[in-house]
Amino acid sequence: MAHDPWSAREPKHSAGAKAKKAAARKATEPEPEAPADEAMFSEEETGEACVNTVAAGQLRAFVERVERLEEDKKSVGDDIKEVYAEMKANGFDTKAVRAIIRLRKKDQAERQEEEAMIDLYKAAMGMA
Repeated sequence: MAHDPWSAREPKHSAGAKAKKAAARKATEPEPEAPADEAMFSEEETGEACVNTVAAGQLRAFVERVERLEEDKKSVGDDIKEVYAEMKANGFDTKAVRAIIRLRKKDQAERQEEEAMIDLYKAAMGMA
């Protein structure tokens, strides 16, 4: 079978087709990993093992502290919910109580500034 030089397709067994297939196969195959270089010094000689152990212990301590605090936070949150439920059962408006608590967290100057802005906006809206 003669190769047509004007054809876009290469013959099935041409040297160019084989090279292209080999190059495509090589491009899709993962390259083998290079062998790891042996360390010049052991972990004991560099102290790396000790540092890793200390860092792991310190990390574990931090994580455990955060976990305990999260448990405490959940417990305090549950206690606060119980207090609000008790207030509601005694006839208090919990929404108003929450507003009072929010206001008590601010200093007097900040509260006065906020109230002045609210009064100004109410007047602008015709609500005063």
